[in-house]
Amino acid sequence: MHPYGQPLPEGLRTVDEALHRTRFRILPFLGPAFIAAVAYIDPGNFATNIGAGSRFGYRLVWVVIVANALAMLIQTLSAKLGLATRKSLPELCRDHLPRRVVLAMWMQAEVVAMATDLAEFLGAAVGIDLLTGIGLFPAALLAGVAAFAILELQRFGIRLLEAVIAALVGVIGACYVIELSFAHPDWHQVLRHAVTPRFGGSGAVLLSVGILGATVMPHVIYLHSALTQDRLVAVTPQQGRTLQRYTRFDVVIAMSIAGVINVAMLVMAASTFFRSGLHGVESLESAHRTLQPILGSGSTILFALALAASGLSSSAVGTLSGQVVMQGFVRRQIPVAVRRLATMVPAFVVIALGLDPTRTLVVSQVVLSFGIPFALVPLVVFTARRDVMGAFVNTRLTTAVAAAVAAAVVALNVFLLATIL
Repeated sequence: MHPYGQPLPEGLRTVDEALHRTRFRILPFLGPAFIAAVAYIDPGNFATNIGAGSRFGYRLVWVVIVANALAMLIQTLSAKLGLATRKSLPELCRDHLPRRVVLAMWMQAEVVAMATDLAEFLGAAVGIDLLTGIGLFPAALLAGVAAFAILELQRFGIRLLEAVIAALVGVIGACYVIELSFAHPDWHQVLRHAVTPRFGGSGAVLLSVGILGATVMPHVIYLHSALTQDRLVAVTPQQGRTLQRYTRFDVVIAMSIAGVINVAMLVMAASTFFRSGLHGVESLESAHRTLQPILGSGSTILFALALAASGLSSSAVGTLSGQVVMQGFVRRQIPVAVRRLATMVPAFVVIALGLDPTRTLVVSQVVLSFGIPFALVPLVVFTARRDVMGAFVNTRLTTAVAAAVAAAVVALNVFLLATIL
């Protein structure tokens, strides 16, 4: 817990100073959750939501909503952990677990981070290629330049990076709002399936497990706990409670936006592909091709733009997560540019070999699933310990719900992996 009453770290503001510097009291607290939320609208989500909408129409809207609610709880716990301890989840693992366990956790976290970054960078390249038609390899080069540019914004402060990430999220959201205006969905059916759990077949069950099982992104659990540390500092218990409260608002707002975008992806696919009898549209490229004869060329531009924005923003977040993982577990750090270059190489290899980008996205999600227990279980354990969290320890009810969510998500991923493999 932050030692109340000790000198304030240089360059940081107190909660009260932040509240008195703006008319909009919540603004200084917004940002970390928006960076984390990018992981929930990455290219992997595009593929999953499009597949769900094209195969089953609006039927699985409720699954996306439930998945988003789980994400809200988990990201809230991660943010609270960083605020209460002023340490990231990897740092706490290093402090409280045996060294051999920590090293094993670090190695698997690095593999997961690379798999995640592969999917996100590849998605950005596909989006740029669909948008410009220059070819996948030149598009990957452009994506690399853009990714470096986004990460360089850190030199000018984290707030600028947060603003750019939030702007890219806004671009994705705006694209899908406009696409929905083209698609004319049946809103009565959307609302009905949002509150009525229903599968209607074994295929829908499997796809629902995939949506729910891939909800938790281990790299942003690590990252979110680090993002909340060096922004605002609570120097009194009252300020600590205020900071926790506004941080929850940050998570709810950011994750709600991500949830709405995910629902919009599924609804768009249901309103165009499923309604037109095209139930086999599952790849990003086929979705892009199929949209034009149904909704016109404007819809394909919006789709490609949203995909490119998703890939670029989530790729930057993946690189930041890799830095947090290495620094936390083993107290080592490499230049961001070196890490960014290293994680780009697998994507260029995939492109050079001519492998299917969408299939590669799916495989990367399988690898990602292996890392979920290593992030989620320690998060629940640490936030339930009073010696770690102090006054901000979870209530028994929160711990029980979080433990149930962790068990369910881990079980779903085990089931999904067993089904796929």
